[in-house]
Amino acid sequence: MPRPLPLPDPGVPDSRSALRFLFWLVRQQWRTLIIGMGFGIAWMVAQALWPYTIGRAIDLGVRGEDTRSLIIWATAFFLLNAVMAASGIMRHRFAVYNYLNASYRVIQLTVNSANKLGATLPKRIAAGEVISIGNSDVNHIGGAIDIMLRGSGAVVSLVVVSVILLNMSWLLGLVVLIGVPVMMSAVGLLIKPLHVRQAAYREQQGKLMSQASDIVAGLRVLRGVGGESVFSGRYFSQSQDLRNAGVRVGKVDALLESAQVLLPGLFLALVTWLGARFTMSGAIELWQFIALYGYAAFLVIPLRTIVEATDKITRGHVAARRMVRLLRLEPEITDPAEPAELPAGGFELHDPASGLTLPGGRFTVLAASAPEDATEIIERLGRYVDSDVIARPFVRLPSQGGRPAPAPDRMTPTLEELRLVESVRREGALLSEVREQVRVEERQAEEVAGGVPLRLVGRRTLRELILVTDNDGQIFAGPLRAELDPTDRATDSQIWAALAAASATDVVEALPEGLDAVVAERGREFSGGQQQRLRLTRSLLTGVPTLLMIEPTSAVDAHTEARIAGRIGDYRQGLTTLVASTSPLMLDRADHVIYVEDGAVVAEGTHRELLRTEPRYRATVTRAED
Repeated sequence: MPRPLPLPDPGVPDSRSALRFLFWLVRQQWRTLIIGMGFGIAWMVAQALWPYTIGRAIDLGVRGEDTRSLIIWATAFFLLNAVMAASGIMRHRFAVYNYLNASYRVIQLTVNSANKLGATLPKRIAAGEVISIGNSDVNHIGGAIDIMLRGSGAVVSLVVVSVILLNMSWLLGLVVLIGVPVMMSAVGLLIKPLHVRQAAYREQQGKLMSQASDIVAGLRVLRGVGGESVFSGRYFSQSQDLRNAGVRVGKVDALLESAQVLLPGLFLALVTWLGARFTMSGAIELWQFIALYGYAAFLVIPLRTIVEATDKITRGHVAARRMVRLLRLEPEITDPAEPAELPAGGFELHDPASGLTLPGGRFTVLAASAPEDATEIIERLGRYVDSDVIARPFVRLPSQGGRPAPAPDRMTPTLEELRLVESVRREGALLSEVREQVRVEERQAEEVAGGVPLRLVGRRTLRELILVTDNDGQIFAGPLRAELDPTDRATDSQIWAALAAASATDVVEALPEGLDAVVAERGREFSGGQQQRLRLTRSLLTGVPTLLMIEPTSAVDAHTEARIAGRIGDYRQGLTTLVASTSPLMLDRADHVIYVEDGAVVAEGTHRELLRTEPRYRATVTRAED
């Protein structure tokens, strides 16, 4: 019996070309394909022998008035029907199984590729194209595998009919043997233009689906800025282009469908005409002409099946090309040959490109004069782009009441040093030299034993220990409890604690079913601020050692943001937390603030210290407050 679907492991595909990918699919399920082809051949050959048995029954039983021969050939006809019915049922079962097997493999490979690519996926391929693979291309690839069962039966039945016709008349046999390839070649002239137009249509379809997805996701924003009509007009224009492309595909498809009826009809008319002529001349007997007419009618089935197989395999090849393009994409970040381990007992992160060192076990806020600088730094720290970021161990000092302190190799300014820096600032001298000395000491600290470059750490380990969240995260459809805790490891009390830290308890309490409420797609029943708080809850529940967040409170009001800012530090006590924000409410509650300008760290300290000592920081924060 076939194995249950889907299979646990789809296998390693051959992505060198679309044709090799289809061959790989065939090899993965060759047993069920061969069995299904056997049933398909039995199903079609049983039908091919109908005209012969009917002709013999008429010739020997009716014309010869031989009751015994009539019973024998009638029984043979009954057995052929029984074989056809049984093999037809099994052929269909195996056809559906092979179709589903191929479809599930494609879906599994698509999901695996998306997971492998991670953040690289949206940079290399449109979301609409991935959706198109999961929707339409899966059906076309499955259809190409499915048609092989009937297609093989059609080819074998043509051979059987040709042999029978050659025994009746060599000329009729040659007409079939030569006419079928000629007819198929004529149909094949339509396949290439259909192939090209289908590829162009699918390309446009993927782009349009991506645009539709973007419009739906940003509908509130578009309405807010008055851009709804502009985008809808653009979508209408592109949808018309897609419709025109579909019409062009339909024209060729219509010609192909017409050819499937016209060409076999003309061919069968020729065979029937020749058979009638041979019967009139006495070259063949009457029963043979009756059988010949039956074959003429039967040949419509295998001929149309072969044309249909050509069409479906062509569509499958077009779909496989898009699938192969996805499979051949490689992530920007790859795993090292021998992954290293991050420092045991906790670590701090250092980014040489900006000079930023993220203190371990503290609540830090990253304020940047340009928000994109903060985003780029966090992407480097989370290794979503290739970088030279280093993870270094840190120690906990008893004097800090359990609060983690940086490792001894990192320079921590004392109160006297801060006063010295303040005096230097006031006097306006030696400031550049002080900064250069800090940079030198930080570069020297990178060479301290125990520092591990993140590029030497496996991606799975990084994702388990370092989580980067932004406002592009989605609220998925399904039970809210599963949305907030996908791992299903948190208790209700833990979930409510995270909701409280994210100031999102009111969101859940407003739902009649609470945590058991079913969330709609993209969480569209929630406002932008509510979605942001639920995403923050989901991030906090992970309990990840290092949490890096980009503007997690940008869509909430000031009172809610103040509550969140006051609770994150306590909720994440002892864990490393970095928030990119220029909100004074968030900055004032942070243990440590890092100010970045032009992509480089220019000042560190508490919010109040930086307000006194760094004019550029004060200008940035004031601008954000305004």
